[in-house]
Amino acid sequence: MTINIEWIAQQFELFNALYFDKVLPTPLFLVSKTKTKLGWFVHKKRFTFRGFRSYDYKIGMSNHYQFTERQAQNILLHEMIHFYIAFKNIKDKSAHGPVFKRLMNQFNQEFGWELTVSVNTKDYKTNETASSAKAKKIKERLILAIEQSDGTCFLSVVNPRYAFKIQNDLKRTTHNLKFSWYKSSDERFSHFSTVRSLRGVKTPRNEFEEVIKSLQPVVLVRKEKSEK
Repeated sequence: MTINIEWIAQQFELFNALYFDKVLPTPLFLVSKTKTKLGWFVHKKRFTFRGFRSYDYKIGMSNHYQFTERQAQNILLHEMIHFYIAFKNIKDKSAHGPVFKRLMNQFNQEFGWELTVSVNTKDYKTNETASSAKAKKIKERLILAIEQSDGTCFLSVVNPRYAFKIQNDLKRTTHNLKFSWYKSSDERFSHFSTVRSLRGVKTPRNEFEEVIKSLQPVVLVRKEKSEK
């Protein structure tokens, strides 16, 4: 799942009612692409005649990493324990001191959660990894194969928007040649420039014939404009 503010707000309201008797005020929710932490809680303190009081609460989570919903809920609950301790002005020896650990263990033992003091971000896949995988998805290309009367052969990767223009240019040419259209996801065409005019890569005939056997023939069909 991908973390967003709407999800954090909905889960915060649910957990606040289930585990904190709705005592926690709604903080400012934040989402960032930080790589150094999965979640965080921050607040400010000011001195009053009753002592120091906390305010300006913020809970944030990283959307740089991929989480299952259960993992994300554990992270949010971890930050909500920090929030509870700060809001109640409970003294602890450190950020993850005895008070925090007691509450964390209570959540794990009584409610079946899997909260931990810390996690290793290396244990999580990143959304950049997922984006890279999508970027590497094989691209389908429009291929033009041309045979001249003297046996010279050419292959082109054509910008689909210019396919009909190039086809018209081929029909108007005075040279005696044959041409066919194909589509292919073959990575051998990844180094070809995508052309907008009639040009191609000269290809040895034996290689040309071998390549087009693996391609899927297509017929160019111009889309009719629908009448309004």
